[in-house]
Amino acid sequence: MNTQYFINATIGTPGQSFTLVPDTGSSNLWVYSAQCKSVPCLTHATYNFNNSSTYVANGEAFVIEYGSGGVDGTVAQDVVNFGPATATMSFGLVKKVSGAAFYTSQMDGILGLAYGSISVDSLPTFIDSDNEVDKSFSFYLHDNPTASYMVMPGFEQTGYTKIATHNVIEETYWNLNVTKITGPNGVVDMTGYKAAIDSGTSLLMAGFDVINPLIEGIVVNQDCSNLSSLPNITITLDSTDYVLTANDYVLQITEFGTTQCIMGIMGAEVPANWNYIIIGDVFFRPYAPYFNKNDNTVTFFTANQ
Repeated sequence: MNTQYFINATIGTPGQSFTLVPDTGSSNLWVYSAQCKSVPCLTHATYNFNNSSTYVANGEAFVIEYGSGGVDGTVAQDVVNFGPATATMSFGLVKKVSGAAFYTSQMDGILGLAYGSISVDSLPTFIDSDNEVDKSFSFYLHDNPTASYMVMPGFEQTGYTKIATHNVIEETYWNLNVTKITGPNGVVDMTGYKAAIDSGTSLLMAGFDVINPLIEGIVVNQDCSNLSSLPNITITLDSTDYVLTANDYVLQITEFGTTQCIMGIMGAEVPANWNYIIIGDVFFRPYAPYFNKNDNTVTFFTANQ
């Protein structure tokens, strides 16, 4: 429903298959354990270490709290395969979860693609552990699930035009310099803020002090009848403007033959001095991001018309 994108990966020998969220907003790999008794584990793929000849026990505690819930388990080690990349690495074996997101999502776990500086238990990341010389990847997200894909390593060589390359200014999330955001109410000054480019977040999100003045007066009709009259939102990274139309920042969700529209820009309660804006999938669809850990940059591309 244009709210989560997934990749397929295998863990163990022989490989056990998992549906994972490729997440540039976190750094750890975790999957559900066959020992897990939480309800989501009963309806998802789980990892059984007894069935892998390359499993190595660890047992260290593994706990992560996300904005939408938490996971609790232990650390294990095994061989992980995603596309052409292979890594022998430690990961979370989750035995308990909390939060509604885990009950509703089809994901069996998360493949963290952010920097090792925020990795729980300082576990090495997949990117740092895999056998690829080129430490880069890119996303091409579309409304049509079958048209969406990820490239690792590298980026799509045809059909896309480069817009701009931005240096990562803080190596935790993939944080870029955001200078301003412009909407129908004028400019929101973003001095001192960073833009976290986050494939694991569906929306564009920041504190209420940023979002409220940006979207005040923008009313999205649930039946999508006023999309053509809604204003553009412009996000400026360094000195490059990225324009989001209503078709970009409004989620159109179709269920049982009925389409509903939901605002894809949201304010939230955030800790004091938490000066980030989370740039999620509503931005990824019009602007394909190429994450390059070789030189710590993010480049955005747009599809050729």
